[in-house]
Amino acid sequence: MATKEDVLKLAALARISVSDAELEKFTEEFDSILAYVGKLEELKLDTSGGAVVPPVRNAFREDGEPDAPGMHTEKLAAAFPQREGDSLSVKQIITHD
Repeated sequence: MATKEDVLKLAALARISVSDAELEKFTEEFDSILAYVGKLEELKLDTSGGAVVPPVRNAFREDGEPDAPGMHTEKLAAAFPQREGDSLSVKQIITHD
């Protein structure tokens, strides 16, 4: 059975805050999730036939003549919403504070 401390530890790992009002609800939900996943232990698999290994095949395309360097750069860069030269410019979302 999950405890309120378990839910608080999980919330800390997920970097979310859980109010006291939500704590009881999440503790019950955590127990029901673990009970549902625990049903996998009841699963019976037929292992008598051994594992079936699919045939190996090459999923990659054949190499051909490559395009000239920079041939598509301007066309691709023209589709960018914001750009700096030939590079896509995006908003910084990660800080190192």
